[in-house]
Amino acid sequence: MKATFAAGLACLSLTGCLGYHIGPVKPYYMREVQTMAVPTFKNKTLLPRVEVLVTDTVIKQLQQDGTYKIASNDDADAVLKAEIIRVDRLPARSVRGNVLATREFNLRMEIRYTVAARDGSAIIPNGHAAGTTSFFVSADPTTDERQALPLATEELANQLVTQLSEGW
Repeated sequence: MKATFAAGLACLSLTGCLGYHIGPVKPYYMREVQTMAVPTFKNKTLLPRVEVLVTDTVIKQLQQDGTYKIASNDDADAVLKAEIIRVDRLPARSVRGNVLATREFNLRMEIRYTVAARDGSAIIPNGHAAGTTSFFVSADPTTDERQALPLATEELANQLVTQLSEGW
């Protein structure tokens, strides 16, 4: 009797969850956007070819998030345009005994972006996102910085996609 009652109670409690699923919870101003085009970002820094890395990382993050589908400029409901405005390498920790030599750097990347509707009207007129990471210096700081760029780019893409899909 107790087993039958427990099975019946379990069935009743689970039936309310069958039709429920969590979908994308977009911000109100992005409610009409289902597909998004992401052309290659502009690079306003002196770091060569970083725009392709950042654009690809943002597209992958958008695909992973799933709130918006990636489409071409002609088929998209909105277009995400961005420019990389800054990539800074700032000293974080010096070498013991030599304060002029740096052992660890903080790398910060910033972008400015806009989201425009198909008709050209601005949905998000001026957004901003940034990503940071730190890296230790070995023999060549430039190579170490190039290896740390994908980490800062991932954080930037995560922040950007969170702003687009959740509004904050």
